[in-house]
Amino acid sequence: MNYVGIDHHRQYSHITWLDEKGEVVKSGRVANLRRELEGFLHGIGDIKAVIEAGRSSYTIVDVLEGLGIETAVAHPKEVRAIAKAKVKTDERDCYKLAHLLRAGYIPEVHKRSRENRSSQRVLGQRAFYVGKQTAVKNRLRALLAQQGEEIRQEVERVENLFTDKGMKILRGLALPEREAKLVGALVRTYDHLEERINETNALVKELYEAMPSAQLIQTVPGFGIFLAVLVAVEVEDIGRFEEVSQFHAYAGVIPSTHSSGGRSWHGKIIKEGNRWLRWAAVEAVWPGLQADFDLRCYYDRMKRRKGANPAKVATARRLLTILYLMLKENRPYIRYER
Repeated sequence: MNYVGIDHHRQYSHITWLDEKGEVVKSGRVANLRRELEGFLHGIGDIKAVIEAGRSSYTIVDVLEGLGIETAVAHPKEVRAIAKAKVKTDERDCYKLAHLLRAGYIPEVHKRSRENRSSQRVLGQRAFYVGKQTAVKNRLRALLAQQGEEIRQEVERVENLFTDKGMKILRGLALPEREAKLVGALVRTYDHLEERINETNALVKELYEAMPSAQLIQTVPGFGIFLAVLVAVEVEDIGRFEEVSQFHAYAGVIPSTHSSGGRSWHGKIIKEGNRWLRWAAVEAVWPGLQADFDLRCYYDRMKRRKGANPAKVATARRLLTILYLMLKENRPYIRYER
């Protein structure tokens, strides 16, 4: 067996090939093109390859697997031999990756399918548009807050400025010429982003209709179509979590723990984990409380014991437990009437 470590960059990759004894057979820089990679690896025989997870790492993974090469994707923060090194070069990094692969010490991440990665891009695009639209809203509010008293009072009479009624009033404000141009530009930007969000919502709906797991998740109180698809895409395969505690840790909703001298302290939730899955669970808490009596009772009980914010995180963790069991057993959520 031969072992190949790949230090990937946007335009090129540095590759080191080790034989069974750990000796360097070949090492060099290769352009990120299929013909170049195929030429470098030609004639090696049985190969295992490893590459660190990164924004464009899967472009190389797809090429390698198309060539029939088994490829592992390493967790960059957990490859301590590289992350903690005082001397870092492309050649050293890919050599260490190949050496760790040969020794069986590569901390692998879940390798996502092409379809799953495409779904992630759809959801990421929607999140991008929504974030930009929120920035436009904040800018509009800031500009209107700096106007004269009459303008401010007219705006304050509108409960929600970003409804059809509110936008109609916004377009009809008697602003000074220069201010009117600024507000008009922001309104046009808002409308443009609203169109793009509606387009991506249609793509999300298509994903939902093709995902039985998302349809199961959507039966849980608090999870609409977007959050259901987001969770289904980020989880991809619930079978990779043997226990619910692993699922909690993956989502990053477990407390940090410090232990010394026989004493332990529990702090805030860990910073590691899948931030999208954690966000979805926390985002589903408030609508979930309104829709489910049992969930509301659990939240109120935790709030009396620990306070509002810890109770919200605990309820998000409970929602993730429900999702885990549902996906494991392939059954919808059943809400009992009281």
